[in-house]
Amino acid sequence: MSSVQQQIFEIIAKEAGIDIGRISLDSTLKELEIQSLDAVQIIFEIEDQFKITLPDRDPNFDTESVKGLVDAVERLVAAKSAAVPATSG
Repeated sequence: MSSVQQQIFEIIAKEAGIDIGRISLDSTLKELEIQSLDAVQIIFEIEDQFKITLPDRDPNFDTESVKGLVDAVERLVAAKSAAVPATSG
């Protein structure tokens, strides 16, 4: 399990008040019975934790499933890292 995946599982479990053992990559937020307000809070926590902004209603990003969230965060974090210029020294 990647560290991104682990952190996202922990955020979902904490914000939704569910056991982390219930969460899998194949889960959707709906299947985990996460209410829309909690889902929004989960997105905010993920953005805050990783210092990224998840696109809203972008067809290239699936924010309805756990796997989609993990994939989106990994892509955005990689893009952000690539955009940071290396310091010479």
